[in-house]
Amino acid sequence: MTTAYPHLLEPLDLGFTTLRNRVVMGSMHTGLEDRAKDFDRLAAYYAERARGGVGLIVTGGFAPSLAGALYPGSSVLVTSRQARRHRVITNAVHREGGRIALQILHAGRYAYHPLAVSASALRSPISPFAPRALSARGIRSTIAAYARCARLAREAGYDGVEIMGSEGYLLNQFLAPRTNHRTDEWGGSPENRRRLAVEVVRAVREAAGPDFVVVYRLSMIDLVPEGQSWDEVVALAHEVETAGATIINTGIGWHEARVPTIVTSVPRGAFTRVTAKLRPEVTVPVITSNRISMPDLAEQVVADGSADLVSMARPFLADPDWVAKAAGDRADEINTCIACNQACLDHTFARRTATCLVNPRAVRETTLVIAPSRRSKHVAVVGAGPAGLASAVALTERGHRVELFEAGDDLGGQFAIAMRIPGKEEFAETIRYFRRRLELGGVKVHLGRRADVEDLTDFDEVVVATGVEPRVPDVPGIDHPKVVTYAAAVRGEAPLGRRVAVMGAGGIGVDVSEYLTHAESPMTVEQWMTEWGVGEPDASRGGLVEASPSPSPREVHLLQRKATPIGRGLGKTTGWVHRAALKAKGVHHHVGVNYERIDDAGLHITHGENRSDPQVLDVDTVVLCTGQESVNTLGPQLAERGVKVHVIGGADVAAELDAKRAVRQATELAARV
Repeated sequence: MTTAYPHLLEPLDLGFTTLRNRVVMGSMHTGLEDRAKDFDRLAAYYAERARGGVGLIVTGGFAPSLAGALYPGSSVLVTSRQARRHRVITNAVHREGGRIALQILHAGRYAYHPLAVSASALRSPISPFAPRALSARGIRSTIAAYARCARLAREAGYDGVEIMGSEGYLLNQFLAPRTNHRTDEWGGSPENRRRLAVEVVRAVREAAGPDFVVVYRLSMIDLVPEGQSWDEVVALAHEVETAGATIINTGIGWHEARVPTIVTSVPRGAFTRVTAKLRPEVTVPVITSNRISMPDLAEQVVADGSADLVSMARPFLADPDWVAKAAGDRADEINTCIACNQACLDHTFARRTATCLVNPRAVRETTLVIAPSRRSKHVAVVGAGPAGLASAVALTERGHRVELFEAGDDLGGQFAIAMRIPGKEEFAETIRYFRRRLELGGVKVHLGRRADVEDLTDFDEVVVATGVEPRVPDVPGIDHPKVVTYAAAVRGEAPLGRRVAVMGAGGIGVDVSEYLTHAESPMTVEQWMTEWGVGEPDASRGGLVEASPSPSPREVHLLQRKATPIGRGLGKTTGWVHRAALKAKGVHHHVGVNYERIDDAGLHITHGENRSDPQVLDVDTVVLCTGQESVNTLGPQLAERGVKVHVIGGADVAAELDAKRAVRQATELAARV
């Protein structure tokens, strides 16, 4: 074992059981939890992570009652028959030497169904259903449901449970004045508001027995108005420890909070300080969480005493062998989570099965298999963007001899542009990962070489992944010197003035606007906290302070032809963050516009079908974010010569840039070749 991460990889003795290291795979709903017929797939997913060395796995949430379910038909554990079905999951993990805990999650007012209940009858902003306030009898029944769920989890072979007491779910709703307006023994004073959480922990401990892991996920900073005070958080930690919690896990923010907590623009380890503040208050081990993706930071927070364990959820979607690679001193081979949310959380909230943009095999371990090919082929891959890189690596993994051709002087394609956007620096990690995999796989890489048909006719098969180029719209004056493409702007290949118009407000236009409005990148944790109004946990209830965004170095106008609000098509979990960031920087939004012409005076626009309200935006620079065109001259030429050719990624479809589709398509192709 390497000595690079000795604290992270040290076993943790809990008295009745020992975790093999300090790494926790945090809870994340995949969608497979909702149907017993998918449990074989779920078992394979968890088993691969257990085989990769993780110390403790926490499942996606299972409700202790129908009222607590997230939505109709979602995961619950209420009967022994259901518990028996879980054996396929727990047995698979145990065969690989792992430990697994079932998360008990009661949605409360976050439920998407009419049976929703909460502390008070207050509808949440993320559900259309108003909850019913639980009666005293209903509360007792809910406590019993938690205990029953824990007992069933033990029957199912789980090593423990995690009680979800954060993120704004039911227990959190009882804890915070924001959502608990009761005046009975379950509300009013802080002691009464804590009563349900403490009683649940006590009942779970009694039902499960002393030799069973009970993790309590405690909301240490709510990030909503009228959240818990720090004194209340500490008091709760004391009481749940006394009630029988084995471990306390860190929860950060509510789902309705207007502060981002897990998207890629949040600095790494931004909330470890919160865990560090609580850890001296308790004697049980404490887990830290949120935006920890690589072993160096994980080792640091354990070594410096900020936490006893580190929880990561999405990083184990990206790389099931994360721990094994860290232990083998191969951190440079880790496929790093870039916190994009596009294939995981965005899928979850759309009730689609989760997976991972950088690892499309995640949650598809039984259906997308990269196995050795029966015949080794000589394959050319043309283009070293995400699609080309993913296909080259997967083809090599199957045993094919691969050569990679890239016309540019380096790898990355559109990711090499994206990583320059403030808050998207993580995209460089994906390029680093692929670069290392190419080296290990012995792929022959030809940089600065634009392959032609003659270069490729001797290969058994050719993968064309030549990507896209910016679309240049037909607008009078489009060749004016002040006009630049988004690629040239972000790469620093063209001067950018103090007043800029961004034509096109899709994902690229929004990214470019963020690039233009930030003076420096990346932000430090302190700068980010100031930008979003996050204070120390004891700064105020919920840890919120007045936000103070740094001023934009430029005046930016963001324009789109559609009359719909800008950013509507962005991801559910990230779009609101981008919209809020642009608003904070004072970006001017223009919708339903017609681009009339560009000249020395600036960008001339009108509005609507009648081309009314003519305006001239007095700008120094116009950045084109008006779509892309596929670059695919090779495909048809090779097909005419009888070469077996596959066209993938942007070369195949040049809609709004879609790395998720490109990487998935590349991996699926490699599995067939």
